Amino acid sequence: MGCWRSLRWKIALLVAVACCSIAFTVGLLVHGSTYDRSMNDGAARAYTALDGALAPSRGSADGADSVDVAHVVYNPEEMPAELVRKAREHGRADLYDESRQYSPRMWAAERRDDGSLAAVSLDMTPDQLSRRALDRHMWKYSLAALAVIVPLSAFAAELPNRRLRRVARTARSIASGDLAARTGAGRRTGDEITEISASVDTMADSLQDRLLNEQRFTADVAHELRTPLMGLVTSAGLLPEGEATELVRDRVGVLRTLVEDLLEISRLDADAEQADIRPVPLGEVVAESVARTGLVASVTVSGKPVAATDPRRLDRIVANLVTNAHRHGVEPGLERATVEVTVGERTVVVRDHGPGFPGSLLADGPRRFRTGVAERGRGHGLGLTIALGQAQVIGATLTFANAADDGGAVATLRLPG
Repeated sequence: MGCWRSLRWKIALLVAVACCSIAFTVGLLVHGSTYDRSMNDGAARAYTALDGALAPSRGSADGADSVDVAHVVYNPEEMPAELVRKAREHGRADLYDESRQYSPRMWAAERRDDGSLAAVSLDMTPDQLSRRALDRHMWKYSLAALAVIVPLSAFAAELPNRRLRRVARTARSIASGDLAARTGAGRRTGDEITEISASVDTMADSLQDRLLNEQRFTADVAHELRTPLMGLVTSAGLLPEGEATELVRDRVGVLRTLVEDLLEISRLDADAEQADIRPVPLGEVVAESVARTGLVASVTVSGKPVAATDPRRLDRIVANLVTNAHRHGVEPGLERATVEVTVGERTVVVRDHGPGFPGSLLADGPRRFRTGVAERGRGHGLGLTIALGQAQVIGATLTFANAADDGGAVATLRLPG
C-alpha cells in the first residue's frame, strides 16, 4: 500500500476532495433549483385554486367546478400571520408553510374588494417527499462514484509515483558511489518526470566522466613518478652517510610511499584487485600486522577467532588504521598517541584518544588528499581511503565514529561471516 504520506495518496486525497467539492456544489445547485421549481409550481397551483374558488363570487364560472369552495379560508386567524401581512400589503401573496414538518402546505391569499381576505392551501407533502428522495439519490450515487474514482485515482497515481521512486533509487545509488546507475529514461522528451530522469542520467554521466578523468590522472601521475623515483632511491643510497643524507633518504621514502599509495588507489579504482580468501587466525594476523608497523599499540584478543579473509589485504587495512591513529590521535598532554586494537569475532576495532574524526569524514567517509581539521595532524588523506577500498575488496565493512566518553577516533572493521 505504501506510506500514507506518499505522493500517491496525496493525489488520491486531492481527487477525493475535488470530487466531494463538485458533488456538494452540484447537489446544492440541484437542490436549490428543485426547491425553487417546487415553490413556483406550488404557488401557481395555489393561485389557480384560489381563483377557481373565488370565481363564483366574481360572477365567473371558470374553474368553479374544479375546486371545493369549502377549502377557502376567510378567517385571518386561521391563516399564517406572514401571509396575512403580505396579502394586506400587496393584495395577493403566497407562502410556503413548514410549521408542520411532515405536512407542509402552500398558501395563496387575496385581499377582496371589501377588505376581507380569502386564502386556500395545498398539501405539499408529495413535493417534499420527491425532493428528499432526490437528495438521497444524489448523496448515494455521489458516494458510489467516490468509491470508484478514489481507488482508480490512487491506482493511476501509482504509475508516475513508481517512476519517481525509480529516479530516487538511482539518485541514492549514485550518491553511494555507483556512478553506473541510470534511470533508463534515455534522452527522449516527455513529461516532467521524464525530464527529471534524463537530468539525473546526464548528471551521472558527467560525474562518471569526471571521476574517470581523476582516476586516470592519478594513475598516470603515479606511473610517471615511479621511474624517476626509482632513480632518486638509488641515488640516495649512494650518498655518503651524514645528517643531510638521512634527511634526503627520509623525504625520498615519504615520496616513495606516496607514489605506492597512489598506484594502489588507481588499482582499486580500476577494480583490478582480487581477494585471496582463506581461513586465518584473526588475532594472530592482527597482532603481526601491528608489530610490522613498528608503532606502539595494545592488542586485545577475545578468544581464538578465525575469519575467512585475505590476510595480505587485512594486514594492509590494520596497518593503515594503526598508522592513522598514531599520526592523528595524539592525546592532549602526551607526546605520542595511545592506540588500542581490540579483536573480536570477525571484528577489529582500532581506537585512539585524540580529538576524534572530523565531522566531514563521519558524514561523507574518507576522501583522498583530505585530512580534515588541523588538529587531526598532517598527511595525504590516502591511508583511510586505501583501507576502505581494501575492505570493499574482501567484502568487509569499515565504519568510522568518535567515542562517546572522550571523543577519541574509533575505526571498526567487520569481516563477512
